[in-house]
Amino acid sequence: MPDVTANLNLGDGHGARTADELLPLVYDELRRLAAARLARESRDYTLQPTALVHEAWIRLGADHQPAWQNCAHFFAAAAEAMRRILIDAARRRHAVRHGGGLERVDAADAAQKVVAPAQDDELLAVHDSLDRLAAEDPRKAELVKLRYFAGLTLEEAAEALDVSVPTVKRDWAYARAWLFADIRDHGPR
Repeated sequence: MPDVTANLNLGDGHGARTADELLPLVYDELRRLAAARLARESRDYTLQPTALVHEAWIRLGADHQPAWQNCAHFFAAAAEAMRRILIDAARRRHAVRHGGGLERVDAADAAQKVVAPAQDDELLAVHDSLDRLAAEDPRKAELVKLRYFAGLTLEEAAEALDVSVPTVKRDWAYARAWLFADIRDHGPR
C-alpha cells in the first residue's frame, strides 16, 4: 500500500486534505477487516461493517488525522478502535438499564430459556483476558488484537509489529494457549 504510506506522510497530519485523500485509499481494507470481524457475531447483531468503519474513522480523528508513522501504525490503531467499539456495544447490551442481556419474549414463548448471546460473552471474556495478557506481554496482546479484532493474517501482523513471521507464529501459539487457559480459569462473564 505505497499510496497509503505516502498519503500518511502528507503535510502535518492536521489538514482535511490528508483525511480526504486517505479515506478512499484505506476504506476498502477497513471495510474488509470490519466485515471479517462482524462475520463472527450473532445474526441478530445490528452493527454493520460500514457503520463499524465509520465509527472507527471518527475515533481515529476523522478530518483531523494524526501523523501516522506508516500503514502498520494506522491499521493497528484502526483495529484498536474497532475492538473498543465492539466491546462498548457488548457492554451496552449487557447493561442493567438495557435488560442486562435479557431478551424480550412474547407470553407464548415465556417457557423458553432466554440467555445473553454467546458472542457477547466470548467478546467480553477475550477483552478481559486480553487486558491481563497485556500486563504480562504487551506485544502478544497487540498480536491478538491484530488477529482477532482486525482479522490480519500472520504475515500482515508480523509486518505491523515489525517482527519476523516465525516470531509471530510462536507468539500467536503462546497467546492463544494463554488466553484459553485464562478464560478457562476466570470464566466468561
